[in-house]
Amino acid sequence: MHVRRLVDTSPDVHAAVLTDAAGGLLASSDPDAERSRELADLTRQLVERADRASGDPAEQIEVQIAGGAVYAVRSPRHVLACVTRKGALSALVLYDLRHALLDLERER
Repeated sequence: MHVRRLVDTSPDVHAAVLTDAAGGLLASSDPDAERSRELADLTRQLVERADRASGDPAEQIEVQIAGGAVYAVRSPRHVLACVTRKGALSALVLYDLRHALLDLERER
């Protein structure tokens, strides 16, 4: 699945999650079910808050946190998000996320 590939191919990505548009967990790079659900829920909250703050649906989100960053991209059907280590190049991470999401959309 695309989330595992993101983690496997990028040394900067620690974890990735794919949700449906409503925030339901579809796939996670973490084998722990509880952590996967928590990451999906946090992703849903992040998207909701970004939408409220901007007044429009956010197509991509970048949040810097201590020790790294959180990135998310979305389509009308899915949200793909990841957590990266500090110093990850945002343009590269967002490109990888958008590309993975486009591949996913083509498959479905």
